[in-house]
Amino acid sequence: MKSLRLLTMKPSDSTKQFMYQTTIAVALILVVFLYPFFPVMALEKGESGKVLAYVPFEDDPANFDIRYTHSVHQTPVQESYYVSESGEIVQYELSYENFAIGMPSNADAGERFVQDKDGYKIKDMNRKFPFIDMRTGQVVANHVLLVQDKEIELSRIIEPGSWLHLESETISLWQWMKGVNVLE
Repeated sequence: MKSLRLLTMKPSDSTKQFMYQTTIAVALILVVFLYPFFPVMALEKGESGKVLAYVPFEDDPANFDIRYTHSVHQTPVQESYYVSESGEIVQYELSYENFAIGMPSNADAGERFVQDKDGYKIKDMNRKFPFIDMRTGQVVANHVLLVQDKEIELSRIIEPGSWLHLESETISLWQWMKGVNVLE
């Protein structure tokens, strides 16, 4: 009886090349879908950390404002921010109409206090925050996020009186596709 010889097949050069190209293609697709490169402001429910919406930034530096009606003196207040290259949120200006409770009457060191026909401003602020936590107003405040000439009423995103966490992030295409873009 003849001994059986197991035949082992060596992959051909074309099979090796196909496997190599497939591996490279899959790796590139994963990088494109999973690598974070879209700058956004993530709006999260404070208690759970659940992402409610993404606000994409097209401007560089990324600028946004938060406008609300002060709950005590019921006049408009606007806080102006930008996102630094390191991802910190930097407040650079505060605008308001009067010195009532909760509003500053002067600027801190290095800042400028300005009075004009619209009220008061503190300019040249450089107050840095890793994130902003806020409670949206239940009665009067009507918090509005101003981004790229669009106004987003925060009560559309989260129930008034809730804790909202705002944080600058860079997200992947995959996160972008499954998230909610409030500017659309």
